[in-house]
Amino acid sequence: MSELHKFLFEGLPVRGMLVRLTDGWREVLSRREASEPYPAPVRQLLGEMAAAGVLMQSNIKFNGSVVLQIFGDGPVKVAVSEVSPDLGFRTTAKVVGDVPASDTGGLPLDAMVNVHGQGRCAITLDPKDRLPGQQPYQGVVSLRDDDGKDLSSLSRVLEHYMLKSEQLETTLVLAANDDVAAGLLIQRLPLEGEGNLEGEGKTDKAQADEDYNRIAVLASSLKREELLSLDADTILHRLFWEEKLVRFEPQQGAMGPKFECSCSRERVGNMLRGLGEAEIKDIIAEQGQVDVGCDFCGARYQFDSVDATELFAQGPDHPPGSSSLQ
Repeated sequence: MSELHKFLFEGLPVRGMLVRLTDGWREVLSRREASEPYPAPVRQLLGEMAAAGVLMQSNIKFNGSVVLQIFGDGPVKVAVSEVSPDLGFRTTAKVVGDVPASDTGGLPLDAMVNVHGQGRCAITLDPKDRLPGQQPYQGVVSLRDDDGKDLSSLSRVLEHYMLKSEQLETTLVLAANDDVAAGLLIQRLPLEGEGNLEGEGKTDKAQADEDYNRIAVLASSLKREELLSLDADTILHRLFWEEKLVRFEPQQGAMGPKFECSCSRERVGNMLRGLGEAEIKDIIAEQGQVDVGCDFCGARYQFDSVDATELFAQGPDHPPGSSSLQ
């Protein structure tokens, strides 16, 4: 069962989270198997993005979707992970070229996305109930550091993003295979304000630096195989057995991370309306029907001539329903 664990380091301005996506992640891959499976390095990247997206959504407690995108000029044109407030996640990628083979199953980002240095990482916060005229917030960073060197892993890119955009020191360890997608996040909190433990513990900056650096080094020692194969209790004990952890009730089951797709016939109908009646009728005249597939979950929505007539005769909130979801 997929699960999310949150914890604090007692008396220190440092927090952490550990996520393990199991059944939900396997469902993502099984749905893709019905069409065209992703190459192994792309599957690993998407798994890491799904785990990272859950960690980021849980970290900011945002009432809306957190969308993580990696895009650039390599064979992987774009990879997307979206996580809703209830920790429902979905992910997809557009692959247009040959992804190089890898003995380990993974590839650095500069081999998949950032071949000529045009790669970018975007994080979008899309409010659930937008006000009129309100736009989603989006932050974009390069896949290179301040010295122009490639950031070859998703974890390093997101650490760079958090430091540049949020001014928060973050240590992130991510890993994924075809069974598990997992991540460990350690983040430094401000010494003053809500993030601090109300004056508890040491607030001297030099000591706080030392404390965070010690914990960050311990977190960074976590190996990929350990993150993928060990349970949360074992991981946290092995890494931080000398630290005092305050752990919260794990989020799992209905309250935890799970695969969830927000596509619907209504949304597809609204998209087709946006294309215009003439174009939809031209497609139906040529192909017999409009066939739309969801890139995230693989569901297919079909609209024939009868559906098209209803589509443009009815209001925007009443999509035709004569065709079935396959």
